[in-house]
Amino acid sequence: AVYILYGSSLILTAGVTMCGCCGDSPKNENPSSPPVQKNPLKNRGCTDIIFLVIFFLFWVGMVYIAAFSILNGDGFRLLYGYDSYGNTCDRPNQKIGNISLSGLDMTGKKYVFFMDIKDPFNSLQICVDKCPDKKLDSKLELFDFARSSKSNLCSYDTPIEHYRNSTTDKIGPCPVLPVFRSHDVLFRCVPAVLKDFVESYGQALINFLNDSDIFKNILHDLFASWPMMIALCGLALVLAFLMVLLIRYIAACVVWFILALSIVASIACCGVLWWTFYGYHSQMNEAEKTTIPILRIEVENEILFLIYSIIATVLTLILLLIILVMRKRIALTVALFHEAGKCIASMPLILIQPIWTFIALFIFFIYWGIVLAYLSTAGDPYQDQETGFIKYNERAPVRYMWWYHVVGLIWTSEFILANQQMAIAGAVATWFFTRDKKKLSCTMGKSICRLISHHLGSTAFGAFIITLVKLPRYILMWMQQKLKGKTNKCAEFCMKCCICCLWCLEKCLKYLNQNAYTVIAIEGTNFCSAAKKAFTTLVSNVLRVAAINSVGDFVLFLGKIAVMAATCAIGMIWFKTREDLNYYAIPVLLVCVFAYFIAHCFLSVYEMVIDSLLLCFCEDCQMNDGTEGKEYFMSQSLMKFVKNSSEAIARLQKKKAGTDQPDGELEQPESVPMVEKTAI
Repeated sequence: AVYILYGSSLILTAGVTMCGCCGDSPKNENPSSPPVQKNPLKNRGCTDIIFLVIFFLFWVGMVYIAAFSILNGDGFRLLYGYDSYGNTCDRPNQKIGNISLSGLDMTGKKYVFFMDIKDPFNSLQICVDKCPDKKLDSKLELFDFARSSKSNLCSYDTPIEHYRNSTTDKIGPCPVLPVFRSHDVLFRCVPAVLKDFVESYGQALINFLNDSDIFKNILHDLFASWPMMIALCGLALVLAFLMVLLIRYIAACVVWFILALSIVASIACCGVLWWTFYGYHSQMNEAEKTTIPILRIEVENEILFLIYSIIATVLTLILLLIILVMRKRIALTVALFHEAGKCIASMPLILIQPIWTFIALFIFFIYWGIVLAYLSTAGDPYQDQETGFIKYNERAPVRYMWWYHVVGLIWTSEFILANQQMAIAGAVATWFFTRDKKKLSCTMGKSICRLISHHLGSTAFGAFIITLVKLPRYILMWMQQKLKGKTNKCAEFCMKCCICCLWCLEKCLKYLNQNAYTVIAIEGTNFCSAAKKAFTTLVSNVLRVAAINSVGDFVLFLGKIAVMAATCAIGMIWFKTREDLNYYAIPVLLVCVFAYFIAHCFLSVYEMVIDSLLLCFCEDCQMNDGTEGKEYFMSQSLMKFVKNSSEAIARLQKKKAGTDQPDGELEQPESVPMVEKTAI
């Protein structure tokens, strides 16, 4: 927490300093020279600095809660429990007021023992070295157990020699007899009879598995094959990386093959349905001519197949019209797949961003969980008037800190994910709006530096918007769980509708935020302006977005399935060579699950790159028109989808022949004002 606070202060100071250093782009000193082109990446300023300050102050509160929890709470008290005198088990303790048996060193005594397990809330609790491993029916057996195991089951101030003459009661000094054989469950001594009862009636399936040795055999197989499983996960990692590099070549074949197959299958289905209907219709006509009685089921079949044929024909016509209208958009999707492949091939480090994000989230979740454990035990000890035992009450500020801590969990998690999206979008925008791509170096690192120095406020703003939607949804889900079965059906239905609407709103806002981060990475505007422009661009290019989100997502899903299937096939062949495995299908199943998630991590980056490239393409169309001084940044494969593409391509080829440079690698012009136009 201190590291995050210190790092945030450095980032905030650096951001303010760089904002002060942000100057205007150089002006065209010679007015008679031809207009020169503006590069959107050059115009950069600090965005949403107010929200960065708010997020920084919010984390000051998070650090205060962490300090308060650690100083006033005891996470080990939640883990090991505590006795009736306020001593935390397996820990040295400090004395509490005038309580005589408080402040004892309980190191080594890690189990909580109840004097009367039938009434654990009102019985005396002590810390013991060992739970009783056999049933104790008398004081003599209690004495023998304490002497042999060195685990005293009576109060701390009762010597072993006095066990035979001590009182057995739920408030001590010795436990109520008989003392049942116990097992430690979460460091609490729980009678084995209770555990056996639960296993007998609540876990019949587990007992069946244990009796048939299936469960033990599966555990044996997993333990024996874990090196092979790790090797197969590494193979899935390699296959996912290769799939990312190769999918740009196979995307076109897959997309057009699926479309052709859909058309042929739809037409064939219509033909078969009409042929079947014609058969029933002909049979009915022949029956009428020969005066043969007609069964009612034959008439119903004829009517049903007529309805099916009409519906299938209408759906086929709709499908053909959609493909006809969307053919150019689908072709753009294929072209964007190809461009995304080239982008990732030139910046392979972009693929490891999910790993860093996972590490950051993992560290934050551990920190959040530790603080939560201390916060839940941050109470003041007090002596119960009826029993005289020590209990802890929750302080008044703690209940408000709980909500603050939960908001911090959601906001910070979304902030980390938003930074990943912004970093990837910045790298893609840099690659797209650079003509001589051979000069690019450390693109991902520069994108992260640009994010830290300029746009952390925007990601904090976007994450805060998602938090405003997530928090009410979680509250409604909690209320629904608490009120389940206690309210009428209408109230439950309304609550489910609200949860569903908030979920849909959250998904829409996440998609809009991701595109807003791309606009920020391109233009350097604040979050609100970027979100407005992203929304306008998405609405004006709704068919392109629909094609990418449908066709593109399906192709990426096929890529994930391909990686999983290849890993599964190799794993099956490899596991068959192991004669010592009983149920090798279980390790193969786990390997398939891991392979799918590994492929998902890689191909989700591919999806982000495609979405960013679409906005870069639209932004390029708005900024430029292909004329001299305003040439397109996009490659020739994307220029085919621009209205004046033929003139722009001819002009580009002419300039290429004059400069003798490869396509798409022209000299980078200086800056001129950007021309705003409607997205095509």
